[in-house]
Amino acid sequence: MCEGERAEWQAFEKQHVWHPYVSMAAPPEIFAVARAEGVRLYLEDGRELIDGMSSWWCAIHGYNVPELNAAAAAQLRKMSHVMFGGLTHEPAARLAERLLQMAPAGMRHVFFADSGSVSVEVAIKMALQYWQAQGRPEKKRLLTIRHGYHGDTFGAMGVCDPHGGMHHLFAGVLPHHLFADAPDSAQWNESQIADFEAKISAHRDELAAVILEPIVQGAGGMRFYAAEFLRRIRALCDASDVLLIVDEIATGFGRTGRMFACEHAAISPDIMCVGKALTGGYMTMAAVLTTSEVMHGLHKDGGVLMHGPTFMANPLACAVALASIDLLLASPWQQRVNAIEAQLKHELEACRGLNAVADVRVLGAIGVVELHRPVDMARIQPMFVEHGVWLRPFGKLVYTMPPLVIDSKDLNVVTQAIHDVLKDVEAGMVSR
Repeated sequence: MCEGERAEWQAFEKQHVWHPYVSMAAPPEIFAVARAEGVRLYLEDGRELIDGMSSWWCAIHGYNVPELNAAAAAQLRKMSHVMFGGLTHEPAARLAERLLQMAPAGMRHVFFADSGSVSVEVAIKMALQYWQAQGRPEKKRLLTIRHGYHGDTFGAMGVCDPHGGMHHLFAGVLPHHLFADAPDSAQWNESQIADFEAKISAHRDELAAVILEPIVQGAGGMRFYAAEFLRRIRALCDASDVLLIVDEIATGFGRTGRMFACEHAAISPDIMCVGKALTGGYMTMAAVLTTSEVMHGLHKDGGVLMHGPTFMANPLACAVALASIDLLLASPWQQRVNAIEAQLKHELEACRGLNAVADVRVLGAIGVVELHRPVDMARIQPMFVEHGVWLRPFGKLVYTMPPLVIDSKDLNVVTQAIHDVLKDVEAGMVSR
């Protein structure tokens, strides 16, 4: 592509293409990617960046992966898409089989969806329709913990933190669900469960389900909590006749050091959402797994689940997802995650000595540096690019969730960039 053509499309893009969570009236600098391979993004201007974000946590194998390319090419020669209403195909069946083999005990059925947010919508519908079919229509509210994030669609927004989250603008039109205090640290103490216990006890007759992110709260604050908290939640749901939905969209497929984060607590949910890394970042896809009890209960008296995405179980996405899972299972993924965790703990610790830093925390292939004040995105994003890394901070958080295939040398570049950029930002704040 000649320089004139490149300048032309980028100028058009800047004027007309709307990016997430930014103002088009005063758009920040946007970086054009020409190609990606391994753990690197190659920009149109010739610079290369080590991706510390796995493209919002999904590209766990990196980019331009031969095995995934081959799976996509092979499926394209057969069919790229066919509707899932009244038709089926082998990639969907094989992928469902593999997911159920990997999933926590009790998962028996799979409903495919378009994205993580949509999978949460489906999970909520499953829970509500289950209780309607049981003759308990009054059980139509959900209970969750504060600081959670479950997606940007309206049902999902309804169970995101209503005050500290990004969806407060819609508070007047969202369903009114219940929010309990979230654990305040990853160290367990009995007081952490008190508010949740009180709320589930007081509202059990109107609660359809509890929904939460297991062990790691992602976009709501990158907060970690103790496995015991999740175990207690499972027990309280059982005792209160309430379904448990776990949102493994960000935590699934090895990110926390276990295949699914709920394994840290050795519990099984009634409904589980997966997405993001499901296709290795190649295309959008998600799934909702559930038990036979929920499935049969929902279908009581001939009821059907009222959801049917156009691109549900897209054959191309299913084929790539199956190849991605097989590639993950054939790899030493646990050793890789353990090595990433150890390196992040060691190298990010230096950030704790900066005055701007409030906390440093690491779990699996997740490294978080929390600041005392929100970052200036327009300033800090280009600084990371100048250091040769791609990170996407938000709020008070600078964090990395790199591809699981990243080597120690490249990861060191990421951690060093985090420290050096924050040090430069701190120095600039003092000089002003």
